[in-house]
Amino acid sequence: MTLLQVFLVFPYLKYAIKLKQGKPLAFVYLWLWWSTCAHVNAANNSLRPGDTLHHTEKPTLYSKNAKYYLIFSRTTSDENNYLVICNANKDAEVWMSDTTQPVDLDSAVLSLNHSGVLKIESQRGKPIILYSPPHPINNTVATLLDTGNFVLQQLHPNGSTMSVLWQSFDYPCDTLVPTMKLGFNHKTGHHWFLVSWFTKSLATPGAFSLEWEPMAQELIIKRRGKVCWRSGKLRNNRFEHISEDAQRTLRYTVVSNSNEDSFSFTTTNEDGTLWWWLTDMGELANDKVYVARADMCFGYNNSDGGCQRWEDIPKCRNRGDVFRIKTGYVSYQNATSEQNTSYGYSDCEASCWSNCTCAGFRKFYRNGTGCYFFHWINSSENYALDSNGENFYLLENILTRDQHKGTKKWTWIGAVIATAVAIICLLIMCLAIKKRKYMLQGKKSKGMVMKMLRLATCNRSSGMEDFEIDLKKGNNLKVFKYTSVMMATHGFSSENKLGQGGYGPVYKGILTTGQEVAVKRLSKTSRQGILEFKNELTLICELQHMNLVQLLGCCIEKEERILIYEYMPNKSLDFYLFDRTRSKLLNWKKRFNIIEGISQGLLYLHKYSRLKVIHRDLKTSNILLDENMNAKISDFGIARMFTQQESVSNTNRIVGTYGYMSPEYAMEGVFSTKSDVYSFGVLLLEIVSGRRNNSFYDDDHPSNLIGHAWELWNDGLCLQLLDASLNESFEHDEVQRCIHVGLLCVEQSANDRPTMSDIITMLTNKSAIVSLPQRPAFYVGGEIFDEKSSSKELCTTSTIEVTTSMKVESN
Repeated sequence: MTLLQVFLVFPYLKYAIKLKQGKPLAFVYLWLWWSTCAHVNAANNSLRPGDTLHHTEKPTLYSKNAKYYLIFSRTTSDENNYLVICNANKDAEVWMSDTTQPVDLDSAVLSLNHSGVLKIESQRGKPIILYSPPHPINNTVATLLDTGNFVLQQLHPNGSTMSVLWQSFDYPCDTLVPTMKLGFNHKTGHHWFLVSWFTKSLATPGAFSLEWEPMAQELIIKRRGKVCWRSGKLRNNRFEHISEDAQRTLRYTVVSNSNEDSFSFTTTNEDGTLWWWLTDMGELANDKVYVARADMCFGYNNSDGGCQRWEDIPKCRNRGDVFRIKTGYVSYQNATSEQNTSYGYSDCEASCWSNCTCAGFRKFYRNGTGCYFFHWINSSENYALDSNGENFYLLENILTRDQHKGTKKWTWIGAVIATAVAIICLLIMCLAIKKRKYMLQGKKSKGMVMKMLRLATCNRSSGMEDFEIDLKKGNNLKVFKYTSVMMATHGFSSENKLGQGGYGPVYKGILTTGQEVAVKRLSKTSRQGILEFKNELTLICELQHMNLVQLLGCCIEKEERILIYEYMPNKSLDFYLFDRTRSKLLNWKKRFNIIEGISQGLLYLHKYSRLKVIHRDLKTSNILLDENMNAKISDFGIARMFTQQESVSNTNRIVGTYGYMSPEYAMEGVFSTKSDVYSFGVLLLEIVSGRRNNSFYDDDHPSNLIGHAWELWNDGLCLQLLDASLNESFEHDEVQRCIHVGLLCVEQSANDRPTMSDIITMLTNKSAIVSLPQRPAFYVGGEIFDEKSSSKELCTTSTIEVTTSMKVESN
């Protein structure tokens, strides 16, 4: 008879002994039933379709060699009940069902039905669905393995495994057992990580998590999402900040491929029962030693192995300040309380650390939640140490405490002299470095400008090899690994896709730091995309303005060309502007703010950046909106750069979007800053009207938006151009001023159009507008805009390329 059998049948033996006094036959019968049942169930490690597991059934399901067993049970400390997997040798839980959904112990049932649904039901709450297939499947079996993994499989008719449908190892709790993984499954998007209990007596998710960071190849512990401890890199099967005693019997396995990035370990212990668990205080431990002490990682502390210093530290805290556990009796005269049960140990610690009057804390409730904060300094009056008292945490400075008193006078004099000499040497070095820096600054700035111009004008036949080498030399860009991009976008899943452009698809991603990003992936079939990729990298990484989308980095691996931008949660301007329902979210104040943002961004590109930049594809879909609906110009793939002395260029390869192109660029390939001004004018009229330039039709005769605005202006009815969804909630002067400026921007001759400096002045100051608009370009009210081009050529709104040869752009 095993210890497990005694443990599981003990309640029934106890009941049988009571029966023995009056009913000996009942005792004999029960003993025979138990011994037979125990023998039969010893081989039963699986649930098959139609099988159920009740709390009242003993012995319960356990693995083939009785290393682990599955049971409905109350955890060792929690008052709630869960389905748990326990190690038989130590009677310790290594896995629990969803800790946010406890079950009723008396009515709990685990079942596997004939459709392949594995679920837990009880009278407490809704059923807990562990697995439900998209459509009914046959021939399933749920098996508890000797690794401690409870696995639901679909079998072939011959009994071999067809596929794993669900497994407990995919849903770790606070315990990591051998062969269980931490990391990411790129196929399913699943993230494997440990989560601590909330307190020692509450199994609900707590403040700490243990995760695998594949980019750095190290383990990390986070507190409320922020990294507080790092293991250091894995070298020769050992982590830098984990003691040798904690790693002596461990063998680590790291997997990094397109399917997954994961970490796991095995042990050479004879019984194979060594595992890690993460405590509610952030300690990572096994049954013998600490693996990590994230509970010591707070404030200034970065001396303990792997600890990360906190970002925001109050001025009242000093290096060496730490919380130490004390036992004794505390005065509550100067105490305040936080009775919120959502506060655990780490929350009390962080709150006390940030409050300059707080000197210590302890738990408020017996279950470890809530906080008492002590606001005192004099220990002799406010607390007394006593081994029979209560535990509390007191802020001490270990550097002050350990400082030796009575230092000799000459020691201080020597320290002062040494410090003075060091300061003088540093000043001399700083002056020398500063002088050298000024001498090199001019050469470096000029060299960077020429470098950017060369890269921006590279021809189509050039490959990416030289460009990749140049990136490695440094271009103020972060180069991401392809595996990290895959992980951030869940393997470029369709659920993460934000849109599709001529360059390729764009996905939402979340970096391991938690930052949201937009990931633009070059389509492998895009020939133009290589040029756009190189152009955008060499240009936008050097541009810094609040109204330009920020490029965070790139990824170049084999055939992959990927750009990573800051994420714009409110999508693009056209998403709202041309939709009858969503346009109502853009009141006039927001629209005018967007107009100002675009104009400020263009002014920076044309005048205040190191190089003059002409965007060449300014349109509503390339205006992105941040969380506050502020406008940011994006997509610099076809932008061109000049020195500030250059002003005009021409090209045989016309790229851009008809409807936004200036006439001199669309017909002759000539472009300048005034080409962007024309596009801005179209944008301005579209924002005012809520209508696209190329899709505006009058009831009587076809006319584009520019022509319609011109006719209304001549008739003195320009306010009729305004979007009807704005009702009366707008400034009449501002609207009229915007229409006036918009018509000035779209004039036929580039020389007659204002500069962006003039535009900003006119938008903000009515008296600054001194000229009246002339007949605009591309006016198709009563006649075709130009005899050389038909209206049919202008019907598309997509970004296109018009060329008669394979020549590249030229100046």
